[in-house]
Amino acid sequence: MSRHYSKEKIKEVAGGDEDFMAVVAQTFLEEIPPDLHALQEAIDNDNKELAYQFAHKMKPNFEMFGVEVNKEVLAIESWTKTSKKQSAIDQKLLHVVTTVKAVLEELKEDFNL
Repeated sequence: MSRHYSKEKIKEVAGGDEDFMAVVAQTFLEEIPPDLHALQEAIDNDNKELAYQFAHKMKPNFEMFGVEVNKEVLAIESWTKTSKKQSAIDQKLLHVVTTVKAVLEELKEDFNL
């Protein structure tokens, strides 16, 4: 079954150590949901500076897990430097949220967390 993340990327980072891979997955599960929520809140409140900080903070984690949202996160970061309305990035944010929520469920399943 197709996944929204790459287990191979995690394996590479962990040097193939299964226990370490589980720790990395657990850390992602603990840190990303509150950051994702904070990103959504910052965007909803038109707090572009805070939105940028959270988007930027999560980007390396998404890259490490091979989560295909880089283009959308970059678009959100770019939006924070403009005077455009939130509607300009609504679809990008929706894609990030939907994809990351799927990754969270997949990680729980794949690592029995």
